[in-house]
Amino acid sequence: MNTLAVIPPLSPSAAQPRPRLRGLTAEAVFVGRSLRHSLRDGESLLMAILLPVMLMLMFTWVFGGAIDPSGAYVDYVVPGIILTCAGFGASSTAVYVANDMRTGIIDRFRTMPLRAGAVLTGHVVASLLRNLIATTVVIGVGILVGFRPEASFAQWVALAGLIALYILAITYLFAAIGLAAGSPEGANGYGFVLLFLPYLSSAFVPVASMPDWLQPVAAHQPITPIVDTIRGLLTAAPLDAAPWAVGWCLAILAFAVLWGSWLFRRKAGQR
Repeated sequence: MNTLAVIPPLSPSAAQPRPRLRGLTAEAVFVGRSLRHSLRDGESLLMAILLPVMLMLMFTWVFGGAIDPSGAYVDYVVPGIILTCAGFGASSTAVYVANDMRTGIIDRFRTMPLRAGAVLTGHVVASLLRNLIATTVVIGVGILVGFRPEASFAQWVALAGLIALYILAITYLFAAIGLAAGSPEGANGYGFVLLFLPYLSSAFVPVASMPDWLQPVAAHQPITPIVDTIRGLLTAAPLDAAPWAVGWCLAILAFAVLWGSWLFRRKAGQR
């Protein structure tokens, strides 16, 4: 005699979808995930620190004597190295985001009861924390090679806020580049172009020392007012460029967030 297997009905609790994570729980999960990836990829964090430090030593000990024989060039160049450090550290975000898109992990996140877009927030916040640590190390090395900041406590607080805002803006921009790129290799190449901006600014030499045709470009690009404001906070120089520095950071952040959100909805929705 044939028997039929009777499948018990699902309980009401099993049939209902799992509730979405509330508050910032999803963001906290993805921040932890990105930080764990950073610890596993220690080479990227190490290079984000070593490259700016090597640049600072090269500009201070190799080129510094020719640029400023008085030995005060280290006080001029450290603010530029700080922004260079932030750029190197943030550029890895583009590769991480592009890799998430290529491996399909975003598809899995979209099936879970959480905001899949929180993965971008996780990458950005983790990069911000990594870069603040790297920046602290770079400033410490600068002090060891002769940098003598004159900032007060309030100026140090303002400096930390400006650097954090700049890192946040450029990291979101690199995250959007990671979404726009077709591969991690492409994201790395596109992001590398942005790392040249400090060299076309007042980060390493005064704008007035550049060719006449290049001076307007260097004077009106975002990096120049930001680095001049950092230099002013550290060395008691004028802070005339501070409004432009904050304005550029906010403008870059707003553009990157809007562009990244549009790219995420477009690309993740097509997968």
